[in-house]
Amino acid sequence: MTAGAERRAAPRAGKDARRRAREVAVQMLYQWEVGRSSIDEVLQTFWLHDQPLTDTLPEEQRAFAAGLAGGVVAEARNIDPVIAEAAEHWRLERMNVLDRLILRLAVYEFLHRPDTPARVIINEALELARTFSNDDAVRFVNGVLDAIRRRLGRE
Repeated sequence: MTAGAERRAAPRAGKDARRRAREVAVQMLYQWEVGRSSIDEVLQTFWLHDQPLTDTLPEEQRAFAAGLAGGVVAEARNIDPVIAEAAEHWRLERMNVLDRLILRLAVYEFLHRPDTPARVIINEALELARTFSNDDAVRFVNGVLDAIRRRLGRE
């Protein structure tokens, strides 16, 4: 491998790890919401299960995933009205659980991760929707997040 190829591969590895961390955060949030576990319990027990996705996740990305999941839960009361306002004709409780969790995660990042560009947040949310849901969900998540991005003035 040439030095140039190594430099190009390194940022990609970081992006892949961040994407996997977001996937883990969605899984944690699913366990919290559907399993009716406290987020503290989820964060304590999540890593105890053998899961191919998480076994190779570096400690820094594990902390990133846990921070995202914990932040979403802590801020859900502030996040949900933002989603409800942008998702015209959709009540949060009627949304697909995974779509709702993906939206919450993205809105949390919009509000609390100003260092992450809006286009990255939206692209990551769309990849999560492709992974955990379907094509209709991808279009739905994209439309809602674009409306929220415009409303928040995020670029």
